[in-house]
Amino acid sequence: MLEPGAFDVNEAWVAFQLNDRPVCTEADGDFNVLALMDAASDYIFGTEFVSVTSREPSKPESVRLLQCGETKAGTFPATLFVPERLRVDILSAEAERRGIKVLRIPDEQLLRFIGEARRGFAAYMRGDGPR
Repeated sequence: MLEPGAFDVNEAWVAFQLNDRPVCTEADGDFNVLALMDAASDYIFGTEFVSVTSREPSKPESVRLLQCGETKAGTFPATLFVPERLRVDILSAEAERRGIKVLRIPDEQLLRFIGEARRGFAAYMRGDGPR
């Protein structure tokens, strides 16, 4: 069982879908928000808005997300956790190309890491959060 306190900063990152329902825009359509977060600190390095019509994040979106993490952290992690049900084959391949071990984890186990971020994002989208 994974525990948030079991990692050092930048030892492991988590890639996950931040939203529970699509983010709708009039001009560009609907999006899912893919986030990259440090498993130890809960710091979100960055996000990518991915069209709901896409099967998964594209190569440029995946590369941007990983580069954002590297820029902010100054390094890549040893491990990237991704939810089993999240389609991120391209992101996983890009991470592995950078020497990061990718582990697919049951979604329920990752809730300990991502639950607060998802709740905060949902509140923000409802207009309950800080602006």
